Amino acid sequence: MTDNRATLGTQLRHLLELLDGAVEQAYEDAGLDYRPRYTPVMRAVIELGAPSIRTIAQRAGITHSAVSQTVAQMAECGLVKLAPGSDARERIVMLSAAGKALVPELERRWAATNEAARALDAELSQPLSAVVQEAIAALERRPFAERIRHAAAASRPSRKR
Repeated sequence: MTDNRATLGTQLRHLLELLDGAVEQAYEDAGLDYRPRYTPVMRAVIELGAPSIRTIAQRAGITHSAVSQTVAQMAECGLVKLAPGSDARERIVMLSAAGKALVPELERRWAATNEAARALDAELSQPLSAVVQEAIAALERRPFAERIRHAAAASRPSRKR
């Protein structure tokens, strides 16, 4: 049941819990030691071969720090291995043998997840995927922090001298 008093942030966190929780459960049910947060990294490494952490971050649209943390977790699980890049700060990410062996099953799981997302979109008044893309584009044009500052300034009582 949804609490109509919940703020946008609370609603979005709940939505992500429902979606990511189900995806994680599907991996667990399939006997896979894999987390949904690995997917943007895996996809980038599969597509690009041996990208740097910076390249993965740019490709996936997530922060360098988030990619670095995720890659470290994936390396601990034996899914990827790291190599030095062209300078001392750069690290190159490659699939390990275990990571390569997992790709066919992951691709099947991703296809099922995408189909489930399409089915969810069909049940909604507007496709969730389209609304999310639209919201991202709007926030890239005018960040939420700017919108908050504007709203706060507009709600300040004016001072009379």
